[in-house]
Amino acid sequence: MNIVYLYLALLNFFYAMFYSFQGICFCFYIIDLGSGKGYLSSFLSLKYGLKVYGIDSSNTNTHGAEERNRKLKKHWRVYHRRSKLDVSALALQTAKERKLQDEIECNAYAEGVGNSSTANQEKMSTSDFLPDFSGSVISNIRKQMENLHVHSHREENLYFENAFSVRDLLPINAIESTSSQTPKRKMLETNKERRKVTSKSNESNVYSPLTSFITADSELHDIIKDLEDCLMVGLHTCGDLAPNTLRIFASKSEIKGVCSVGCCYHLLSEEFENPHKECTQEKWGFPMCRSLKEGRWCCGRNARMSACLALERVAVGQGLPTESLFYRAVLQDIIKDCYGITKCDRHVGKLYSKSSSFLDYVRKSLKKLGLEESKLPEKVIMDYYEKYKPRMNELEAFNMLKVVLAPCIETLILLDRLCYLKEQEDIAWSALVKLFDPVKSPRCYALIALKKPQ
Repeated sequence: MNIVYLYLALLNFFYAMFYSFQGICFCFYIIDLGSGKGYLSSFLSLKYGLKVYGIDSSNTNTHGAEERNRKLKKHWRVYHRRSKLDVSALALQTAKERKLQDEIECNAYAEGVGNSSTANQEKMSTSDFLPDFSGSVISNIRKQMENLHVHSHREENLYFENAFSVRDLLPINAIESTSSQTPKRKMLETNKERRKVTSKSNESNVYSPLTSFITADSELHDIIKDLEDCLMVGLHTCGDLAPNTLRIFASKSEIKGVCSVGCCYHLLSEEFENPHKECTQEKWGFPMCRSLKEGRWCCGRNARMSACLALERVAVGQGLPTESLFYRAVLQDIIKDCYGITKCDRHVGKLYSKSSSFLDYVRKSLKKLGLEESKLPEKVIMDYYEKYKPRMNELEAFNMLKVVLAPCIETLILLDRLCYLKEQEDIAWSALVKLFDPVKSPRCYALIALKKPQ
């Protein structure tokens, strides 16, 4: 998976959104929940001079992020200087290509007037000299952000020019009404502030990795002492962290916008999964919205596991690992029959790729689970393998059925979160956006929302 593609795609869309809503706020602070080793956080801080707080529950990740950012800053100036030279050369090349395209377009028009035959029309079609623009908002924003990169010397002005296509999507009450002169003044003031922040970023560290376990009730002021108006982002936040990100956004007035891409649906907590089990937990991962709560909706772990599958990858030939699933299924039956164990807190992990055969896989798995290997002779293990091998096709068919149904379950979970945002009175605009290529990142949907201006 191209991780750089994921971060840049998220960054491009979020940053275009960020600069679109001139009447709402001008924030230079980003909170990155579940920041991990700080890939997105460090890029935002170094590239755009934004103050970024990356919060992760793992102290190891926090220390890793600090060390990585320290090393990255050393090479950033050299990289930035080289990239400027590359951009200048690219801009010159682009100018030449545009001039050539204009000449082709003029010639095509002249030929079209003189000779409107079908052969000439096919020879010089519009696609020969015009780029293929998709009608989707995401495609437009990506192209605008690419244009922004090429013409970085006009960076500040282009941020606002490129944002209007996003702004057009908003309802009227999401944008504060201002005179025609006011936005221009705000733009100038904001540009000055950006330059100040960017210049300071060269001298000081504008990325702050922090360690804290985030829940829906976490007090950000206890974690970030100088908390101001900010935007919150979460890229592939695991399990309950994704819904908790939305709850924090809804409850904290300082957070003006959110962009959340969740993952690991199998780790979500469900309020109605075990109705007879006593639990003190008050806020759950699913359901979030009032309608599903009233209906006591429940998916169950198996369905949530299916929601994590990647239909698009299977569709392009990156099929399911049927043999590894088969190995694990047979291993489970062996452990149940020979050791009398139906549940175990330990995990086998990814031993399939490290095993030379089924026999080797079973031996390594038993050792990892702390079970006595000598209890099972080789013949017994291979008898199980031969017994179930004819049924491997059944397993593949069953898993393909799960893959086909996966988008239905994922959509239910995502729409539940979107409905929760729609229920909040102070949120001006919210949407579910397909942000990434699902083949590169199956968890490709972002929940994006903005608060009403105060």
